Amino acid sequence: MRHLPAVALVSVLLCGCARFGAVYPPRPSESPAPPIADPPPSRIVVHVSVTDAALRATLDDAIPKDGDGDFAILGSLRHYTWTRQPLTVRFAQGRLVLGVHVDAHVSLPVRSIALPFDLEVAAEPVVNRDYALKLQSIDVKVSSSDRRMAVANAVGGVFDKFEKQVALQLESFVKDLRPLVSEAYSRVLRPITFPVGEASGCARVKVLGVEAGPTVVADGLEKDLAIIVAPSVTLPCSAGEPEAPLPPLENVTTLPSGPFSVVVPVAASYAELTRAMTATFTDGKLFFSTDYPGLFLEKPELYESQGFLVLALHLSGPVHAAGIDTDLDGEIFFSGHVSVTDDQVTIPDLEPTIETKNLLLSIKAATGEAKIRDQARAALRLDLSDRLKQVRAALADDLTFGSKDACFHGDVDKLEVTGAYAHGSYLRVYVSAVGRASATMPCASPLR
Repeated sequence: MRHLPAVALVSVLLCGCARFGAVYPPRPSESPAPPIADPPPSRIVVHVSVTDAALRATLDDAIPKDGDGDFAILGSLRHYTWTRQPLTVRFAQGRLVLGVHVDAHVSLPVRSIALPFDLEVAAEPVVNRDYALKLQSIDVKVSSSDRRMAVANAVGGVFDKFEKQVALQLESFVKDLRPLVSEAYSRVLRPITFPVGEASGCARVKVLGVEAGPTVVADGLEKDLAIIVAPSVTLPCSAGEPEAPLPPLENVTTLPSGPFSVVVPVAASYAELTRAMTATFTDGKLFFSTDYPGLFLEKPELYESQGFLVLALHLSGPVHAAGIDTDLDGEIFFSGHVSVTDDQVTIPDLEPTIETKNLLLSIKAATGEAKIRDQARAALRLDLSDRLKQVRAALADDLTFGSKDACFHGDVDKLEVTGAYAHGSYLRVYVSAVGRASATMPCASPLR
């Protein structure tokens, strides 16, 4: 009787005093889920700004404020000392231009004379593969309006000495950006955890590389960095792989600027949906037929079959009417496609299978079909709000950190569920996040 065809079942029921146990329409077969397709890699773009004040302070600390040396004049060595004033910083034709006034004192046989001069340095700021801000193509010029300095330079090459000394100091200048980028890198690698029933799932991102766009010189230095990530989801949460070291920085000619878009997959279990449906039943049972008030449905079960979600319901209860005397005990099946509406997982096209429809017709209970379908559609809903909050926090709050010297801000402007896909044991839901990230040196505003 387990696979009793609908026509035969009608004949049995029409015979009157028939009594039988199990009635099962053919159960839709479970099938291997489609291959798991993770979202394509995305770029989390960070706009880095280094103000002229920060550059001036950093370079001012890098260049000595005084010094001394010797130069030859008229066949003898003369000693000189010098002190400098604070640096000035300006930008011209895409280059950083430093200016400083220097007061030198030269010891002569009779007395010491003061020789003032000006120093101008033009250089191109770059960030290398080791995340070090350096200066290249350094051009140092020393000039003075004092005639004595011109004579000293002509005789002993004083200007040349200063130019070489300052050039060597600036060539060795390094501003390490690795600590700031490393902190952001570690935070991006943190798994996004979310509840999946009584267990938990994890969305992870694997960092494939870090790219840097061209440096823009505009009242400071501005540069776009992009962390290339490949998101994936695991259910349940696994320990994951050990954190890999920060990859070398790759300088590229172009980089998409402005808000970034990244797709993060999250998961939901079928058990969560079935619990939501059971909660709408009365004492775990749904009485659906006015013709046979003793018939009820219970124990909903969801599984995947050929790209559909199948809802199996246990059908039970007596049928005593119009000369029919039987107790039903079996399963009926509905199927549909998973969708997401207003951040809720739904199955809007849920319909009974052909075999289930025939069974309900055979026992003259088809009047309950629409009620079962409508109630199942309404009950099979799962709110994804908590999962979306976790995604927002990971891309915004977790990416806001720093100190007075440098700070990193993350913001999420929009979250949107772009797709839901049925797999063997759980649902995969793709969440598209549009956000912005920026780093400033020094910190432009208090951290949140």
